Amino acid sequence: MPHPLYVAFIWHQHQPLYKSPSLSLNTQQYRLPWVRLHGTKDYLDLVLILERYPKLHQTVNLVPSLILQLEDYIAGTAFDPYLEVSLTPTEQLTLPQREFITKHFFDANHHTLIDPHPRYAQLYQQQQEKGQDWCLANWQLQDYSDLLAWHNLAWIDPLFWDDPEIAAWLKQGENFTLSDRQRIYSKQKEILARIIPQHRKMQNAGQIEVTTTPYTHPILPLLADTNSGRVAVPNMTLPQQRFQWAEDIPRHLQKAWKLYQEKFGQPPRGLWPSEQSVSPEILPYIINQGFKWICSDEAVLGWSLKHFFQRDGAGNVQEPHLLYRPYRLETPAGDLAIVFRDHRLSDLIGFTYSSMPPKQAAADLVGHLEAIARMQRDSQPEQPWLVTIALDGENCWEFYPQDGKPFLEALYETFSNEPHLKLVTVSEFLQQFPATATIPGKQLHSGSWVDGSFTTWIGDPAKNRAWDYLTQARETLANHPEATEENNPPAWESLYAAEGSDWFWWFGKGHSSNQDAIFDELFRSHLCGIYHALNEPIPPYLRLPLEVHEGRAEQQPESFIHPIIDGKGDEQDWNKAGRIEIGGARGTMHNSSVIQRLWYGVDHLNFYLRLDFITGVQLGRDLPPELNLLWFYPDRTMHNSPAPLAEVPDTRPVNYLFHHHLGINLLTRSLHFQEAGEHYQWQPRVSRAQVALNKCLEVAIPWADLQIPPDYSLRLILMLSDEGRFYNHLPENALIPIEVP
Repeated sequence: MPHPLYVAFIWHQHQPLYKSPSLSLNTQQYRLPWVRLHGTKDYLDLVLILERYPKLHQTVNLVPSLILQLEDYIAGTAFDPYLEVSLTPTEQLTLPQREFITKHFFDANHHTLIDPHPRYAQLYQQQQEKGQDWCLANWQLQDYSDLLAWHNLAWIDPLFWDDPEIAAWLKQGENFTLSDRQRIYSKQKEILARIIPQHRKMQNAGQIEVTTTPYTHPILPLLADTNSGRVAVPNMTLPQQRFQWAEDIPRHLQKAWKLYQEKFGQPPRGLWPSEQSVSPEILPYIINQGFKWICSDEAVLGWSLKHFFQRDGAGNVQEPHLLYRPYRLETPAGDLAIVFRDHRLSDLIGFTYSSMPPKQAAADLVGHLEAIARMQRDSQPEQPWLVTIALDGENCWEFYPQDGKPFLEALYETFSNEPHLKLVTVSEFLQQFPATATIPGKQLHSGSWVDGSFTTWIGDPAKNRAWDYLTQARETLANHPEATEENNPPAWESLYAAEGSDWFWWFGKGHSSNQDAIFDELFRSHLCGIYHALNEPIPPYLRLPLEVHEGRAEQQPESFIHPIIDGKGDEQDWNKAGRIEIGGARGTMHNSSVIQRLWYGVDHLNFYLRLDFITGVQLGRDLPPELNLLWFYPDRTMHNSPAPLAEVPDTRPVNYLFHHHLGINLLTRSLHFQEAGEHYQWQPRVSRAQVALNKCLEVAIPWADLQIPPDYSLRLILMLSDEGRFYNHLPENALIPIEVP
């Protein structure tokens, strides 16, 4: 009898240490509120929804730094700036506090957390349309009180809206008092207090497996040796000082192990290595601590096997038997099981399904799994396959309607009625089907879930500077052998906090947020905590920002985006997109400088493009009425044709041969789509592209129009024309690079 397809979901719940190190023991000053807010929105509801479907088993990873911070809030000893102003009488708010409120109390996805609540949406629209200065001049005390209440209410998960008090607040909508805000805070603490007990209860019942991560979420291979960054990127520029403190690895593992046993009454079996980062050097420490299995990404498996995973047009792996099985890592210290996640399926949940109707998204995921199950039955019916879907279990839900509740309910309902799919924890699969395929430990690739490399955390000048600062502080601590963890815990706790991965994630290029300066300050404060605890002078450079924090004029795409195509250019929809300055800031494009900037990005469904114009532009007078998108496919054999325009200059890159062409009439909003055929002829094709023009131009082009497989690179150029005659092109100096996910 053939096996069902086993599926292991692993949800990773993590927050960095937001509290400053050198404060009193009575209260902990947190710089950011995300432990408290995600705690009321994301951690408890995930397992409570699962509990309704007892046949379905899953794995949840709880990072020690998250657990410790939850305990501070539950005990009432943690205070962050958002919480402090929330509990301040409005008549006592200072001008800096009111400025802070008007700027930061809309820190949420407005489509899902603000717009559904009329009063919150009203205040948001005032801030967006009239500006912060107008709000400061015109808002009354009640406006501030309502905003303070709604920022905290909106982050309470919809699963708890049937609570009588919460339901009453939602119905009330406005005119919130200080007493209301105090009760909302109490309700937050009640929800936080249920998180760990609920996980312990469901683990004891066998429905979930709880795993852990090294204490403060450090990148273990880089703690062992920063030179490991060159395994995937041989020409990587490394920090000036080599960080080699492998002795810190067992410390992080031991502290995580001990905390886990205290909270769950049993030892952990699984370890989620921070950022799924692994290397041969860290394996003995993991094995010696007693862990039985770890997880990583398919890119790491591909590098280890020297095999790049190809996908078909539907996005399914073409060599599934290699990915959908556990492996045994063989080392002199013993063996360790490892599972590798399906990167694309994990990303669909993390970045794409939020933009689809919940039932359709759930059906799409199940459809992928059913396709894998058919491949298993056709090729290896006697061999059990395990599909691992592992991802961030908190941040993605902010983009889903009702925090993902309808999606998860549709997904779990389908799994409950699907006999060919079986949801399991990783440990119960390994117990029934121990890993038989082996990878010599020395053959394991040194890399992470991000392209199988460590470039997200090292190699950039700012990241390298942070490593040099950390190395200097670590050597200072080593020069104080009398400062042990027993007699000087502040020094070691500050070290562990500074070794966390999150600071390096935000430094330099690649990722950015409106709180980069705070992450910079927190990292340096943890380093200062080491020197302070050792009575050593604090180096002057730690008093200065590690890098200049200012908005970058141009940037590469930082993540998937899911903009609503309405021509409004919503700031939140596009903040992770790539950006190219065209006119204004650089004064380029000559006659076409009425176009100020170009935005571009992707998700698994579409390619997205946005053009911003100067205020008051008149299409057809200030700008030619026709926009042409032309796709260039490097290193791919296919029919190609010159741009279907007259008077195109014989200069690069406009004289390239292209395969697809989307023409947009900016006056009528009409479009036509073509594909190159034989003899340089263009053939009309059907397109489902969306176009909207209001404050800006927004375009969404489905990947299905282009009919290209996942994991493929192509290029795009834009040409302006009038009655089919070439006018200009953008960007000026290069094609737009597009990576198909």
